[in-house]
Amino acid sequence: MTPPLAELWVYLSATPLLFLTLTLVVYQGAYWLYRRAGFHPLLNPVAISVAVLVALLRLTGTPYETYFGGAQFVHFLLGPATVALAVPLYAQLGKLRRALWPIVGALLAGAVTALVSAVGIAWALGASDLTLLSIAPKSVTTPIAMGIVERLGGLPSLTAVLVVCTGIIGAVAAKYVLDALRITDDSVRGFALGTAAHGIGTARAFQESEEAGAFSGLAMGLCGLVTAVIFPLGVWLVRALP
Repeated sequence: MTPPLAELWVYLSATPLLFLTLTLVVYQGAYWLYRRAGFHPLLNPVAISVAVLVALLRLTGTPYETYFGGAQFVHFLLGPATVALAVPLYAQLGKLRRALWPIVGALLAGAVTALVSAVGIAWALGASDLTLLSIAPKSVTTPIAMGIVERLGGLPSLTAVLVVCTGIIGAVAAKYVLDALRITDDSVRGFALGTAAHGIGTARAFQESEEAGAFSGLAMGLCGLVTAVIFPLGVWLVRALP
């Protein structure tokens, strides 16, 4: 950066609203592009926003802590947004009751598969124990995954990156995978997205239909709950082995 621009950036970066505004503007631009492209999965606005913001932070030499200090209000809104997913789910209550046992089976299968596949692939590639611990809950929404890993002695920062990457990849690839499998039921498509790609997948599911979004939100919450129980238990059993 040239000296005048650098001085201007130092002045602006002292204002917390700068990074909040920057985040909203970048996402709005990415979403505009996404909408103009007919909501093409490869132009996922979260992926584009992350890439642009990372490039801007690197270009300006801004530490992540400084950025987060201004943009943390968006992080705070994750909680209310997650709770608000109960509203569309309530509209699907009748179908939810009729499909209770299939949902339970799919939930357990999805949560266990996500854990075992992540750990198994990473272990086969020679990952350290610390990395295995941090990568295991990558299909769970970020606050839950980071909380679990932090309690167990892993690296929450690594977990956060893996969770976001998993969500973006899931949101991008889900349409093609589900179409190839000829899965057309919105509730099934949504539940699969929520199980595999948590919040980012849920946002994508709502673009397909309200029913898909409702079941995706249900899967995201339940998968986080199940993982919070079975993962620490599994770690405890492994550590207890002689």
